This record gives sequence, structure tokens and C-alpha cells, in this order.
Amino acid sequence: MTWPAVHISQSVERPPSEVAAFAGDPNNLPQWAAGLSAGIRLEADRWVTDSPMGTVEVAFTGPVEAGVLDHDVTFPDRTVVHNPLRVLRNDRGSEVVFTLYRRPGTSDADFDLDAATIREDLGRLRGLLES
Repeated sequence: MTWPAVHISQSVERPPSEVAAFAGDPNNLPQWAAGLSAGIRLEADRWVTDSPMGTVEVAFTGPVEAGVLDHDVTFPDRTVVHNPLRVLRNDRGSEVVFTLYRRPGTSDADFDLDAATIREDLGRLRGLLES
């Protein structure tokens, strides 16, 4: 079974290695990924954060150094959501691409809100890296 998907991208005027190193470091998530993380901490070799959904675990599945910032988010009910996130070369800069899957039972309003939050997060990432 497959789910409908939307690819949300943001150009960043920085080399892919720099974008991947910054965005793929869990310590930096609170600076740009407000949709996921208000703060993050390492507990027993697991990255956990207090998110709008409650306390969740975030695990990058990598390889981050190759621009693969895919990450699994484990929710309080132990549901795991895989989030593909890639940093691609775009001339001398980068293209950051997040794939948002529309999971069963997601309303139009919730899906649109998720997409808007991701766009804001990627814009914040661009602002941090280009400043």
C-alpha cells in the first residue's frame, strides 16, 4: 500500500555538506524544526523531544553525511512515522526536499497544516544557514 505524497522543497545558498551537517545534527532541531521540536535531549542513547504531539523519539536513519536526513519519529503510542528528508546539490547550493505522506485518516485541514509547518521549518533552516 502506498500513501499520497507531497514533496516540499526549499533552496538554500549553502553547499550540501554544510546543510546536511547542520540540519542532520539533532542538537540543532530546536533552531529550525519548530513543527517537531521545542527542545531535544539525549536520554539513554535516544534523542527525545517535547513536541506538539507529546514526548517523541527522533532517530535519523542516514547516512546524514550523504545528505540523507530521513528520520523516524516514534510517538507516545509507539507509532513510528518515517519522514524522508534529503539535501540535494543545486548548482553551488542545495535543495532540501521533505516528502510528506498523507497517512490514512488525515483530514484535508490537518494535511494542509502539516505542509505549511514544514514549509515554515524549511524557510527557517534557510534563514539560519544563509545569515
